[in-house]
Amino acid sequence: MESEIFAPVDVFEYKTNTMVNVDLDTISFLRRRLMMGLPWDQVLFEAIGMWTTPSEEFMGQTNRYVIQGEAFDWMLLAQRLYCEVEDLIPDQSMERLLLRGELPFKNSINEPEKLLGFNKYRAVLNYWYGVVLEECLILTVEDEVRKDMRGSGRADLDDMGDEPFLRIYAKTRSNLVKEFRRDMGYSLRRISFNLGQYKEFLYWLFKLRIRYWDPARVASDTRKALASMLILRGSTSPFY
Repeated sequence: MESEIFAPVDVFEYKTNTMVNVDLDTISFLRRRLMMGLPWDQVLFEAIGMWTTPSEEFMGQTNRYVIQGEAFDWMLLAQRLYCEVEDLIPDQSMERLLLRGELPFKNSINEPEKLLGFNKYRAVLNYWYGVVLEECLILTVEDEVRKDMRGSGRADLDDMGDEPFLRIYAKTRSNLVKEFRRDMGYSLRRISFNLGQYKEFLYWLFKLRIRYWDPARVASDTRKALASMLILRGSTSPFY
C-alpha cells in the first residue's frame, strides 16, 4: 500500500450534479466495447477512468461518487454503470467485484492504476483510508470497549455510549455529528444519515483525525484498522 494515507487530488473537472454529455458517450463506449466481446473488467475500468460527473440523481437517489472532491467511491460508480449493461456482464463476476472488491485481473497489481489514471487511483486510496478503514477503526475500537466492559463485569455489552468516539476523537458522537453538519451546511435538526451522508461523515472524521492528532497516533490507528481488515477479508488493499 501507499506510504501516504491521504493526498489531495482533483478528481473531476466538472462540478455538477447532472450527468454531462461526455458521460452519455462513456456509457455508449462501455456498451459498444462489451458488445465487441472485449474483457468486461478492462472495459468497465476504462469507463470508470473516463467518467467525469461527481454526483447525480439516478433511479430516485443521489449518487455521490466523489466526497469532498478527493475521495472516489469507485464501487458506487461501477454499480451505476452495471445498471446500463447488466445484460452484457456475468452476474457472479460483478457480484464478487461489488461485494468484495475482487478483480478478475487481480494478478496484475498495477492494472487498476493504469486504467483509472493517477488522480482517480489516488482518490480511490483516499476513499479506502478515509471511509472504509475509518469505519473499520470505529468497529475495532467498539470491540475493544466491549472487551473492557466484559473484563469489568458489565452485563450490557451493547451499551457503550460515546466511549469508542471519545477514545478515537476525544469528542462525543452527538457533538461530532453537529460539527459535521455545520461544516457541510446540513440541517442541524436532523440526527440521522442516509448512506451517502454517512460516508461523508466517515471521511470528515478521517480528516479530523489527521488534522488534529500527531502523525504517530494517526499511523497507529491506521495500523489497527488495517490489522482488523486483514482478518476480515484477508487483504489490506481496495483491490484484490
